[in-house]
Amino acid sequence: MDTNLMLAYLGVALMVILSGVGSSIGITISGKAVVGGMKKDPTQMGKYIGLAALPSSQGLYGFVGFFLVQSKIFDGMPTLSAWAILGAGVALGVLALVSAIRQSQVCAEGIAGVASGHNVLVPSMVMAVFPELYAILGLLVAILTFFALPSAAI
Repeated sequence: MDTNLMLAYLGVALMVILSGVGSSIGITISGKAVVGGMKKDPTQMGKYIGLAALPSSQGLYGFVGFFLVQSKIFDGMPTLSAWAILGAGVALGVLALVSAIRQSQVCAEGIAGVASGHNVLVPSMVMAVFPELYAILGLLVAILTFFALPSAAI
């Protein structure tokens, strides 16, 4: 197999795997908070779920990147393109991984606050957006990188 193809596919794999792992960990953290919240006040389940679901979006960003880069990976692709895909994949993957985990920690605190009877749903959602902005920036960098690369000749 061509070294450039291996580099590019490694970038895609890291982008999808790391973002998925981040979302999985994030959903687990916020999901555990939902279980704790249900013990305190089961009537607030809708609010808990709204917060708990937020870290799942980072996994989707890796999936979007996967689809956007498909036409950029081809036999005989330029070395610079392969390295660009690897770099963008690592950047998006790591940013999504870390932001999903950090976002879930904010969400878990919000869930605990709502369960304790505090009116913190909206402020918690607002604060949970901030860590996600970095995953969005990683996706934007990947998109801009992918659009700058040549596509396979059809």
